Amino acid sequence: MTTTDQKKAPINLRELLEQRASAAADAPFLFSEADGRQFTYAEFDKAVNRVAALLVSQGIGKGDVVSLLMPNGAEYIIAYFACWKLGALAGPINSLLKAQEISYVISNSEARALILHSEFQPLVDSIQTELSNLRAVIQFDDQAEATRGFSNATAPAFPSLDTDDEAIIIYTSGTTGKPKGCLLTHGNLIANARQISEWLGFTETDRLLTVMPLFHMNAVSVTTMSALYAGGSSVVSPKFSVSRFWKIISHYEVTSFGSVATMLSMLLSNYPNGVPAGLKTEQLRFAMCGSAPVPAEVLKRFEETFHCLVIEGYGLSESTCRSTFNPPDERRRAGSCGMPIGNEMKVVDDDDNDVPDGSLGEIVLRGENILKGYYKNPSANEVAFRNGWFHTGDIGYRDASGFYYIVDRKSDMIIRGGENIYPREIDEVLYQHPGVAAAATIGVPDPLYGEEVAAFVVLKNGQSVDEADLINFCREKLADYKCPKSIRLVADIPKGPTGKLLKRELAQHLRNSSE
Repeated sequence: MTTTDQKKAPINLRELLEQRASAAADAPFLFSEADGRQFTYAEFDKAVNRVAALLVSQGIGKGDVVSLLMPNGAEYIIAYFACWKLGALAGPINSLLKAQEISYVISNSEARALILHSEFQPLVDSIQTELSNLRAVIQFDDQAEATRGFSNATAPAFPSLDTDDEAIIIYTSGTTGKPKGCLLTHGNLIANARQISEWLGFTETDRLLTVMPLFHMNAVSVTTMSALYAGGSSVVSPKFSVSRFWKIISHYEVTSFGSVATMLSMLLSNYPNGVPAGLKTEQLRFAMCGSAPVPAEVLKRFEETFHCLVIEGYGLSESTCRSTFNPPDERRRAGSCGMPIGNEMKVVDDDDNDVPDGSLGEIVLRGENILKGYYKNPSANEVAFRNGWFHTGDIGYRDASGFYYIVDRKSDMIIRGGENIYPREIDEVLYQHPGVAAAATIGVPDPLYGEEVAAFVVLKNGQSVDEADLINFCREKLADYKCPKSIRLVADIPKGPTGKLLKRELAQHLRNSSE
């Protein structure tokens, strides 16, 4: 940011956007890869104001939640900012969820409006009677069509907004197995955008590619908000496409992109000889990778094959997105998730005492990018924020040079291709099957997705259910990415003397049976 910008640091997201639109009205901000549209900062701000006017016409105002159920695209980003202009909370919904899962998120957040793409209308129609809080359901396939009648509308009278006002409610799995609504503020999003862009040295010349889903904070913070904060630009693509990826990088002259380890592996598999000839990729600085560690061999091969650094980072929805990144220079350490980028971070034991460098403990965080709290969940807040630090549930260590390493998760969370999966939710579905007496789900290593879902089931006496039947049963009730890839029928599920599930024994059982 320039000296002038620093003197007038924005206190909310509306101010941030309007500052950029005023300072660089004709500079490009957003490119829609799906259809070739592009928006300057001024054009984007006007599009946002039109959607904000549409929301106001539906009775939406400050403090209301607006659920977003859309595919990646320019409209998704416009909808986010329209909410923030009004002081409403954007509530992104994972579009991979099934009807009942979506119903829970909309109902639990007490959303007043739902902005959706028409492809999701039949799904929402099937649960409409359960969504009693909704005042409006707005189809938003194309912003020009959706805001017809608001084209010449002046911007609504916007309310005052403070840094601590809530901007996003995003649902993440928790220790009870039920998703919890993370409340992120205007200040959280601005802080994380500043931390990321300053750590990675983003400027107005950077162009970031969003192929990660916009219902995750990764896409919102790393490749959208950071681009805005730096005065750069962003390209939004509907989804990751192996066949088109390098063409997109070349055509839009992308300088960095967000990714997960699975994407890097797929690119290596499909382009073993490097970037196809004739494509322009010399401007590409690095791939930003998170959600799960990148295997050392994958990282090494990717960099050698594509001449593009992989910058690993660590974070979670509760920290807006990123809390660490490796430095994008010679200090970078493969296998490490890097160093704190502006927040405080340390490793503690079960009594919250600091542990020495090199010793394992729980990662705890503190800083201006940490969530305000969980929505209407005081018990979860009490546990998570004890002793003044946010407890991540992740186990790791710090080396003598201040680099952090994540080695395990205190919780049972499975991360499959960047998607968080809580085993208890799957167990509860399996228990609904009339033939199941007991069930336990674990994550197992997978070369493509990092982890895959495996379940163990004990059948009731006299039942003759097979693995395929149980997997199909799960598919009816769970998003596909949550469904077990394999189910093993066992005589018993090992437990310790206190009844605790012995997951390592289950994992060993799986390894033994595959040898």
